[in-house]
Amino acid sequence: MLRTVGFALLLLATATLAGCTGGGGGDGKVVMKAPSLGACRVLRPDDVKQPSNASATVDCTARHTAETYAVGTFPADLTDGGKDPDDPRLGAYIYHQCQPKFQRFLGGDESLVLRSTMTWAWFRPAKDAWAKGAHWWRCDVVGGGDQSQSFVSLPSTAKGLLLGKPDDRWLVCVNGKSVSGSPKIPCSQKHNWRAVTTIVLGTTGDSYPGDRLVQVRTRDFCSDSVGAWLNYPVDYDYGYTYFHEAEWKAGNRRSICWAKTTQ
Repeated sequence: MLRTVGFALLLLATATLAGCTGGGGGDGKVVMKAPSLGACRVLRPDDVKQPSNASATVDCTARHTAETYAVGTFPADLTDGGKDPDDPRLGAYIYHQCQPKFQRFLGGDESLVLRSTMTWAWFRPAKDAWAKGAHWWRCDVVGGGDQSQSFVSLPSTAKGLLLGKPDDRWLVCVNGKSVSGSPKIPCSQKHNWRAVTTIVLGTTGDSYPGDRLVQVRTRDFCSDSVGAWLNYPVDYDYGYTYFHEAEWKAGNRRSICWAKTTQ
């Protein structure tokens, strides 16, 4: 069951998308009402690890870390007959609902969204509300990922955030000896690696080609792509992030290329 998705989609390796209102706002009430599109909240990384969330909304002109960009209702074949609200099929359904909307909402192409610090999380009703017939879902955009200690504050709306030339605070970098194992940070912070391009490894419906082939294709492409991005220097360092079969099945068909640079 996918939860947070993004921060260079590096989350998908451990992914699980998130969920909305638990058993209520702590007063014992069962929350049945569907969430409002465009609502803003102050969410923390721990919040998006949960399948449901009862956080109060705040004015979007005030400090907030999450904005609801998509809402909907699960189809009957996933909810009828008291089906489990933790069924992994719900996460698969949500991915195909919210990932395309996430890209359109931010305004970036698939490559840019993959290389951004922005992620999304989904929420469902708490189990008691689900059992009483509440079967809605909500997807929120957040500024950070599952490695973040906190989420950054968002503008009054994140709509169109990646249009044009995005600010470095919305793009993903690393400050470490290598890309692997180093926390992902906004490029507005001190860094020595930047995610600069991506490689497309397949299309919808393609079978997973296997870890070795994915790695080799990624390595070879990133060597050339990063060299071009750096304007073909004599000597340069590059890195790459590739994903595995679980991420492929979730819909990701890209790998990420990193340039060693302070720019």
